Amino acid sequence: MSDLIADDSIPVITVDGPTASGKGTVAHRVADALGFHYLDSGALYRLTALASARHGIDPDDSGALAVLAETLDVRFADQRIWLAGEDVSDAIRAEAIGNQASSIAVHPSVRHALVALQRAFKTAPGLVADGRDMGTVIFPEADLKVFLTATPQARAQRRYKQLIEKGFSANIDSLLLDLEARDARDRTRAEAPLRPAEGARVLDTSGLNVDEAVSRVLEWFAQAQYPQGA
Repeated sequence: MSDLIADDSIPVITVDGPTASGKGTVAHRVADALGFHYLDSGALYRLTALASARHGIDPDDSGALAVLAETLDVRFADQRIWLAGEDVSDAIRAEAIGNQASSIAVHPSVRHALVALQRAFKTAPGLVADGRDMGTVIFPEADLKVFLTATPQARAQRRYKQLIEKGFSANIDSLLLDLEARDARDRTRAEAPLRPAEGARVLDTSGLNVDEAVSRVLEWFAQAQYPQGA
């Protein structure tokens, strides 16, 4: 993973954190406010999970999963996600796909296969990337690294609301157990474990609304771009 993108003139903000911490919503809103591109890295793992399920690939077959990840026919357009020409924006948000994505993300070969694809999103005028290892692995040179967190209870409530709004059935107690299990996998995996990047600004969103969280990140970015006294 030494092939870091060298163009330091393109600003990057990374927003990492556990499931349902609000990172996707915050990152997207920050990107819109700045006119930057947006990368939902978690969608790439969900796409790999969806494609592997459709192709009958065993979640433990890291070699086949890596080949699949390298050849994903994916397109992001108009806030929708397309896989092989099919709009799968809602399909990849199913809880079963999320759990499978978390399981296959532990494979180093899969993570390596997706590195170049993720780094290719770094284009002018700038990028806001959300995920779990954006600041630690994919864009360690980022101008601003943010790590969002929230209590498991607050995150379970958010995830429940998201699923219900999308028409999926959900149980709050089951969601809480799933979140805690996913957190444990993400924190303890050997490859790119979930943790704040060096120099990251940590933001607990448990008691914040989206506007407040976005404002805080934009304020931090302005400070990073124009340090006091510079």
